[in-house]
Amino acid sequence: MAIQKKKKVAAAAVAAPEDPKKAVKRPVEASAPTPKKKKKVVVKNGGDVSAKKKKVVKKVKKVTEEEEEPVEKEVSKLQLLDDDDEEGLDGLDFTQQEGSDDDDLRDDYSDDDDDDLPIEKKSAALDKKKEKILKEGEEELQLNIANQATFELPSVEEIENEMKSVPNLEIIKQRIADVIQVLGDFKNRRDPAKSRTQYVEVLKKDLCSQYGYNDYLMGKFMDLFPNGAELLEFLEANDNPRPVTIRANSLKVKRRDLAKNLINRGMNVDPAAEWTKVGLVVYDSQVPVGATPEYLAGHYMIQGLNSLLPVMALAPQPGDRVLDMCSAPGGKTSHIAALMKNSGTLFANDASFDRCRAIIGNLHRLGVNNAVVCNLGGEEFSKIKPNGFDRILLDAPCSGTGVIWKDQSVKTSKDSQDVQRRHTVQRQLILSALDSLDANSPNGGYLVYSTCSVLVEENEAVVNFLLERRHCELVPTGLAIGVDGYTRFRDYRFHPSLSMTKRYYPHVHNIDGFYVAKIKKLSNAKMSKQAVLEMEKEKASAKSQKKKQAAEEAEDSEEESGDEEKAQNGKANGKAEAGKKKNKKKGGDDSDDDEDVETAPMKNIGSGARANKKRRNQKKAAAKQAAVKEDDGFNTVGNVKRAKKPTQFKSKVPKRAAARTGAKSVKNRRKKMLAKQQP
Repeated sequence: MAIQKKKKVAAAAVAAPEDPKKAVKRPVEASAPTPKKKKKVVVKNGGDVSAKKKKVVKKVKKVTEEEEEPVEKEVSKLQLLDDDDEEGLDGLDFTQQEGSDDDDLRDDYSDDDDDDLPIEKKSAALDKKKEKILKEGEEELQLNIANQATFELPSVEEIENEMKSVPNLEIIKQRIADVIQVLGDFKNRRDPAKSRTQYVEVLKKDLCSQYGYNDYLMGKFMDLFPNGAELLEFLEANDNPRPVTIRANSLKVKRRDLAKNLINRGMNVDPAAEWTKVGLVVYDSQVPVGATPEYLAGHYMIQGLNSLLPVMALAPQPGDRVLDMCSAPGGKTSHIAALMKNSGTLFANDASFDRCRAIIGNLHRLGVNNAVVCNLGGEEFSKIKPNGFDRILLDAPCSGTGVIWKDQSVKTSKDSQDVQRRHTVQRQLILSALDSLDANSPNGGYLVYSTCSVLVEENEAVVNFLLERRHCELVPTGLAIGVDGYTRFRDYRFHPSLSMTKRYYPHVHNIDGFYVAKIKKLSNAKMSKQAVLEMEKEKASAKSQKKKQAAEEAEDSEEESGDEEKAQNGKANGKAEAGKKKNKKKGGDDSDDDEDVETAPMKNIGSGARANKKRRNQKKAAAKQAAVKEDDGFNTVGNVKRAKKPTQFKSKVPKRAAARTGAKSVKNRRKKMLAKQQP
């Protein structure tokens, strides 16, 4: 039996496939080429086989003959096996299975197109294999989706009952993921009996219980981030603290030197970002960051990266008059002073007296010399010093929805009334700040408005309110990072230029939530841009009408003067004729009488040009006086009546001659007085 099986194995080895390429790639045990294969290779090559290919065929023959001997030795060794082992040999199959990957590659490689290079054939085979794998993966995905169990949405009442007891966070987390998945493909995965609003309500309840927010704030965040995955990233980022960052005080030290000193102190610091030249991030420290000798010497200020952005947008210049309306605790104020190089005038104001103490302490420590600390309400500056500043920074008080990680009480304490009170104060402050700016400043007239909030009501809505009520416009902030502001949000439509404002999110930029807008004041008029344009149009039309009226009056006066001249000439001619007749009658009058008669009527004879010119000059003077009265001092330059210079007496006698005669007369008077006094 064993010998017969061995013969079968040898026969199987002899009965190899006729394809020469496959025969070369098969294992040694199954490679026994026949003479027919050699003929096929020659015929396939068209009989024009080169000498090198013939040598290769001969080498293949020698290799196959040498490999037949170990096959025979293996067959002889198989005789020593038992019958049980013989039965196990029946299952052996030395031929390759159909449909294997190697067969696919071999079939792709052995295409009929002989013009392609071998590497091209291999790449085509790999591409086909990749397409096959992708197709199988897509089929598996569709199968998993089809076999996936449908999500059953619980009612709001059931969720409220769950919240009364101790909630299971794992179940809530899984339900949040399922609802977000359903909302992502609502048409295919929804429950026909449930609406989208029901899914959204369930998601809001679960998010509130998972992250600890009230319904109002969670609704605002869901409106702000309609994408469920982005919303979860934002909520997770609000619970994680931001990295500790410091700002190098350029008035005392450079950032490079400060970093070396802090590293020697045992702090691990690196440059904070590419867009700032003064920021450093502290990874870990062996000493307290706020108690090092460098901190006490004023070499740096512990400050978030988000507070650097509004000062960079403001870009104060040396010598400017700058106001920081809400400056406590003084980080932004000291940054402004550093950019101004301690020149110009800097007003640091805050409404809280206790916070003003912190401003004074930080400014003294950081070496700021050009600052004036004020304790006033922001609304007072438009009354105290209107149009008195070149640049103003307004970091308005806000709800703090961008720095929730610092104060977790914001999650439950903020409601609609609180946000409404905040944005009402913000609108008053931004109007007062713009009224305090000088639009005619040579390198100023800029206002930077910023908040540490992400709500639209406190950001875009406030800036849009200012654009509607004052003559100003938005300009680019000049910041390299940030998301563009909203020009349309749900049902609200804002000015298109609000896209130049910048938004910052903790899950995108790894800094606190922030908003920055830069505004340029165009005129000192306390009215909107449209009102200013309408007023200018009215003034231009009034001027044109006045000019037309003046031209018409001049024409009428010229016509009247012409008529009067004609009448006067007629009367003079009549009188002259009458005088001539009288002279003829008398015949013996003196020549003087004749001259009087002839010259008397000549006083009224003339063209009237001087009188008309005098009238025109009087009308021009009256028009200038009226323009001075109507000028409001905001937009038009106006015609200011200059005072006439007093006429000086000019003597015809030269100065030296006058002085000489004067001195002589004085001497003579003195001599006379002395002569009288002497006896």
